[in-house]
Amino acid sequence: MINITIDHIPVEVQEGISVMEAAAILGIAIPSMCFHPGFSNHPSCMVCLVKDLDRDHLVPSCALPVSEGMNIITGSEEVKEARQEALELLLSDHAGDCEAPCRLSCPAFMDIPLMNRLIGKGNFNEALQIVRQEIALPLVLGYICPAPCEKACKRKPMDQAVSICLLKRSAAQHAGDDNFHQADRSKTSGKKIAIIGTGPAGLSAAFYLLRSGHSCTLFDQHEKAGGALRYDIPEDRMPKEMLDAEIGLIQNMGAELHLGVMVTKDFFQHSILPNYHAVILAAGNLGSNLSAIFGIQPDEHGSFVHRRDFTTSIPGVFACGSIIREQKMAVHSVAQGKMAAKQVGIYLGGSVEQRDSLFKHKSVSITGHLFEPEWNEYMKESIPGRRAEPAEGILAGFTREEAVHEAQRCLHCDCRKPLTCKLRLYADEYDANRKRFAGEERKYITRSIQHEAVVYETEKCIRCGLCVEITQRHGESIGLTFAGRGFDVRITVPFSKTTREALTITARECVEACPTGALAFKDLEERKWR
Repeated sequence: MINITIDHIPVEVQEGISVMEAAAILGIAIPSMCFHPGFSNHPSCMVCLVKDLDRDHLVPSCALPVSEGMNIITGSEEVKEARQEALELLLSDHAGDCEAPCRLSCPAFMDIPLMNRLIGKGNFNEALQIVRQEIALPLVLGYICPAPCEKACKRKPMDQAVSICLLKRSAAQHAGDDNFHQADRSKTSGKKIAIIGTGPAGLSAAFYLLRSGHSCTLFDQHEKAGGALRYDIPEDRMPKEMLDAEIGLIQNMGAELHLGVMVTKDFFQHSILPNYHAVILAAGNLGSNLSAIFGIQPDEHGSFVHRRDFTTSIPGVFACGSIIREQKMAVHSVAQGKMAAKQVGIYLGGSVEQRDSLFKHKSVSITGHLFEPEWNEYMKESIPGRRAEPAEGILAGFTREEAVHEAQRCLHCDCRKPLTCKLRLYADEYDANRKRFAGEERKYITRSIQHEAVVYETEKCIRCGLCVEITQRHGESIGLTFAGRGFDVRITVPFSKTTREALTITARECVEACPTGALAFKDLEERKWR
């Protein structure tokens, strides 16, 4: 045993272990991308740098063995800046999208690529579950949403964008009845929430609060629920039976509707505030009524609602939708209703994880438009042909067969490991600037999809070599290897063989060990790693 000091804490450790392993004994987690327990340590990412005070050098902790009297610092500003620079260098060589542009452009941040993959396999029930993670009213929005996601679709310049909006509606139309008319609810929380307004924001808020186990009572001055969705949208654009179906779902989940009720100042002060644990105001553009009726006061900037967490000057009273700013797209109101519901959940004692997830960075790497040489690479996971139009017309929507075919036009330009890619996670943590060392032109994206389960995207690889060592250890007859020299080195399949021939028994282990999305499951398997 030897004695060292890490972050001014003396510790006795076994001789021969690395500085990273020694730090772990003290509960100090040092980031690394190329380190994997039990494997050779060839420091390539340089994200695990620490400061050796005796030598006055920054050193990679994953490959540096401890020595008697060593004095290490792991969290100084100098160390953090060095790690940030290492990440920025990796990002400068990284070509790929952390999130598909369609998802980034969706105000509700719906996982459109995963929905498309599920519909493309005919799994409408699962597709609807994915949609409803972010959008409470897929039927309604499937008729009226102007589809900003389609304007961002990378297939648009190739021929035509994928018909995302109709596919979203198809997920609700073609899912089984049990799936459509029911929604899972966790155990009841015993908390009661009042929602003023039954438009898109109020209905969305109710849906997510009910799914969290809270009780919801919705108040509206009109005789029928739906707000602007019912009274401002003509029947020939959206059949009202679709709105009624989605309202019926929310009622089946346990929502109480008090319709034809005008919420006055007296009613709000004496009947709502004392009887509910929280209130969400979602009654459209109320203007000065926020003060006159609800007693809400503006902040120093003149805002009645904090746009980050939807709070107001009254504790426990939240607001969303056109109350904040007139919303021209219902999807914005639906998204805000969801976020307001999550904030109410936090206010009522939600977990730290729930709180953190609201403000997590959504993406790091964005490739922008595709170069023409990349079109064929993306078409490898798609099918040819222009955008499908419903044979029975837009109001009828896609048949199941039409929806499956259209969903298969998706290029799947999202990363399959957005929640486990260490480059993304650490870049978020260290606030890395992906453009700092980027050249004028990015690398062309290539995809290897010969393997039935795995996609390999070379331009996301950091050349850590873990997959090479895994295939060697398990005796893959072909395996993976390094090719090229210097800056042109890459990991590839030797002898012009395919990834299917290279990964016969080690595909899962290689995907799990890969620190980025370079090796990922290309189909439904990847959901286990998201």
